[in-house]
Amino acid sequence: MASQALPVSDGQGPRRVRRARVALAVVFCAHGAVTGSFATRVPWIQDHTGIGAGQLGLALAFPAFGSLLAMPLAGRIAHRLGARAALRILLAAWTLSLALPSLAPNLPVLCAALFVYGASSGMSDVVMNGIGVETENRLGKSIMSGLHGMWSAGALLGSAAGALAADIGAGARLHHELAAAVLTLTGLAACRSVLDVRSAPEAEAPPRFTLPPRSALLIGLVGFCAVFGEGASLDWSAVYLRDVLSTSAGLAAASTTAFSLTMALTRIAGDRLVDRFGPARTVRAGGVCATAGGLLVVLAPDPAAALAGFALLGIGVAVVVPLAFAAAGRSGPHPNQAIAGVATITYTSGLVAPSVIGGVAHASSLQVSFGLVTLLAAGLLAGAGVLRGGPRQAVPVPLGGRGTGAPDGRSATSARDRRSGRSAP
Repeated sequence: MASQALPVSDGQGPRRVRRARVALAVVFCAHGAVTGSFATRVPWIQDHTGIGAGQLGLALAFPAFGSLLAMPLAGRIAHRLGARAALRILLAAWTLSLALPSLAPNLPVLCAALFVYGASSGMSDVVMNGIGVETENRLGKSIMSGLHGMWSAGALLGSAAGALAADIGAGARLHHELAAAVLTLTGLAACRSVLDVRSAPEAEAPPRFTLPPRSALLIGLVGFCAVFGEGASLDWSAVYLRDVLSTSAGLAAASTTAFSLTMALTRIAGDRLVDRFGPARTVRAGGVCATAGGLLVVLAPDPAAALAGFALLGIGVAVVVPLAFAAAGRSGPHPNQAIAGVATITYTSGLVAPSVIGGVAHASSLQVSFGLVTLLAAGLLAGAGVLRGGPRQAVPVPLGGRGTGAPDGRSATSARDRRSGRSAP
């Protein structure tokens, strides 16, 4: 998506934009369901490729490599094809790629399959978040937190379906082929109703590869702090309760559930908080919750206190990434490039967090590791102001077709004009 958004061809009244929001929520849910479906069948994939734990760890790094390398391309694809066509192609590539890892006969093929899986995930992620920001602009209210909540709900649905398939003894190949077909059809159907934001004919194409703008770097650093806490809590909370507080395996697993559930519920409810208090104040409040949660985990005298700490961490970091994408999308002339820059930084945080926590724990203790998480959570308080972004402006009139003016004969309103409150000449 470039700096100027031309109207789409099927009318853009308020009811149409509300339908587009619902359709985009389905897209986010389908995107998350792919992740959940894959994660539950990793043991099956490991067994059928005959690889060890170390080789599996190497293979599981390839989705991140694919995402990081491919995300900068998303802006140019959306500029050339239009947002809706780009999302349709990239989302279908992502959902269909679910079937690839279970077909791999050995480690090299598995790594290649997971690279494609990650690349399609990252590019579709950038485009759907870019459309989410434009939909939010036209509605004039926050929706990004709820959209990411739908992603979390999709991941939970996908993992539940995967657990059921594993429980009844279904092979991952059949499971993933069926899931890929269902999710592809669902995603393509939903894409028909999302906003079709297109670049104006005179708009400059975004560069193929470029360093993120400074604004995206600052926003990405705030997202880095949140995603670091998310990755650390998801991967290490159960180990923390088991090793530090000597709990049972069931109670240790409940810590991950507490974190995931509070994060998903907060995202779903987060848009109302953002509309009432604004992004910066909401993130500062989240920073207080996350910092308090981290301290409670580090100082926990018993498992109940640690569970409460992980729940507070989930509440505190929940809305930060959606708001980071929203702020990036309003931070400059190439929204998708800024979103890709922020996504690259936050994805890197999720990639390094588990290993950093493990390294610090090996050198000292898990309490010291979560002390680092607490310090980064406190960084949300300092950096919240950069997530204000530009103001949201609802589209004042229904919009017409590609390359045309608005229905009343005036030229199309650019995204930059809408954000500044000016009408196009």
